[in-house]
Amino acid sequence: MTSTVPTAVQHADAQQPPITMFGPDFPYAYDDFLAHPAGLGQIPATEHGTEVAVIGGGLSGIVAAYELMKMGLKPVVYEADEIGGRLRTVGFEGCDPSLTAEMGAMRFPPSSTALQHYIDLVGLETRPFPNPLAESTPSTVVDLKGESHYATTVDDLPQVYRDVMNAWNACLEEGADFSDMNQAMRERDVPRIREIWAKLVEKLDNQTFYGFLCDSESFKSFRHREIFGQVGFGTGGWDTDFPNSILEILRVVYTEADDHHRGIVGGSQQLPLRLWEREPQKIVHWAYGTSLAKLHDGAPRPAVTRLNRTAGNQITVTDANGDIRTFKAAIFTAQSWMLLSKIACDDSLFPIDHWTAIERTHYMESSKLFVPVDRPFWLDKDEQTGRDVMSMTLTDRMTRGTYLLDEGPDKPAVICLSYTWCDDSLKWLPLSANERMEVMLKSLGEIYPKVDIRKHIIGNPVTVSWENEPYFMGAFKANLPGHYRYQRRLFTHFMQDVLPEDKRGIFLAGDDISWTAGWAEGAVQTALNAVWGVMRQLGGATDPTNPGPGDVYDEIAPVELPED
Repeated sequence: MTSTVPTAVQHADAQQPPITMFGPDFPYAYDDFLAHPAGLGQIPATEHGTEVAVIGGGLSGIVAAYELMKMGLKPVVYEADEIGGRLRTVGFEGCDPSLTAEMGAMRFPPSSTALQHYIDLVGLETRPFPNPLAESTPSTVVDLKGESHYATTVDDLPQVYRDVMNAWNACLEEGADFSDMNQAMRERDVPRIREIWAKLVEKLDNQTFYGFLCDSESFKSFRHREIFGQVGFGTGGWDTDFPNSILEILRVVYTEADDHHRGIVGGSQQLPLRLWEREPQKIVHWAYGTSLAKLHDGAPRPAVTRLNRTAGNQITVTDANGDIRTFKAAIFTAQSWMLLSKIACDDSLFPIDHWTAIERTHYMESSKLFVPVDRPFWLDKDEQTGRDVMSMTLTDRMTRGTYLLDEGPDKPAVICLSYTWCDDSLKWLPLSANERMEVMLKSLGEIYPKVDIRKHIIGNPVTVSWENEPYFMGAFKANLPGHYRYQRRLFTHFMQDVLPEDKRGIFLAGDDISWTAGWAEGAVQTALNAVWGVMRQLGGATDPTNPGPGDVYDEIAPVELPED
């Protein structure tokens, strides 16, 4: 098991079916939909070659464009920055090109089965990611209140950490029916999933993560709650999530989104870039050898500056070059706040309650800083203790999480000196990359006084603060208590038969529209929802043997809470 301390409830044994991130809000088998030989659906021949705007060239936009192209439509991708979105892989100036840093998404759970479909499709490899106490992680140091503990397994840590782990297990079991839900999701038992989740949504929509802990007898101790917040489970401390809705956290643990992570060899941005260049073997209307890149003469359209409705309920798009195009359908995959600021929008684009949901979307901040080093020196052994001289590190100091990434003992390597969220991220915001690095080296020097990290650094640091990125303004959505209704409106927007005719034709997608924001799987799933919506908008349909997410919507629709 690859969780850190404290871990989630022990999962079902290896004989059980694998879990997937397909629920619990909308338990649709996207992986089966993608794998079916009938494909995702067809459109009438009269619509072949019809242009569809795809706004945003991140993973969601590129997946949507790729699948629309295969159906015989002509996606027109608009991208303000570069293809990839928050799948952003960068190099280090003057260093070997094989040295890369993942500024956004860097670790993916096996339960991301729709994502894995595309990873396999473009021939990418994955490998275990060195999370705290993961089997592939040589060692972990937990440093709290100036006291450090070295561990290769949870049993190496003091008893209080195991007490906190047990408290979390009990809290999940008592307050969230963890074992029952885990079993139902493994078996894809939709009625049981919906039964359990409906009760929890009604009961917990107004509850914070921290409040959920405080309501548990297992977490009556403040000390235990404090340790849990600083060390967390899966990937590290979760205290930055304490103000968020507990439903957000339950989605993560139910779907094992924080377990068994793998990284993409060579960088995650390769996935959208390879899809952009890929020539599908099965394609309608277009000549064999067609790719998104070829349809766009190599580059996407520039940033969108205006969106408005025109006669016939069409969507008119103006880009940064002043080019104006009108479409029968459009998919918007950029972060939703762009519709409030960077893009001039007609109020008529969406119903008023959808605008409210967009305005209420809560984004979390996040920052990272990486440095290239000459070799994985952290695997050297301390002569006195026999331990690794440096380890994957969780701490309450400014750095919070430090990750050690290597390609082999004799090759240059990379350190993520710090990965932080929310208030911890905002502490770095005014500092330059070099200023950030100096503070980080000081903090880590206090944990590892014998280690001179600086002497191994071979290039300049690279850093990101997603809240300061002009086309993102945050790292990912995280619902606050009471936001379930807003999220439901955004996620279900692809079901447009219930909307007035003058509010149809533009479809929301992207991970912040999904129930699992911050995970690439949510970007893929909502892209597929939007593709289904466009197909239906243009008079198409799925094969009866492979119903799409909208075809089975009435059976698995998200719980609907009263809005009186």
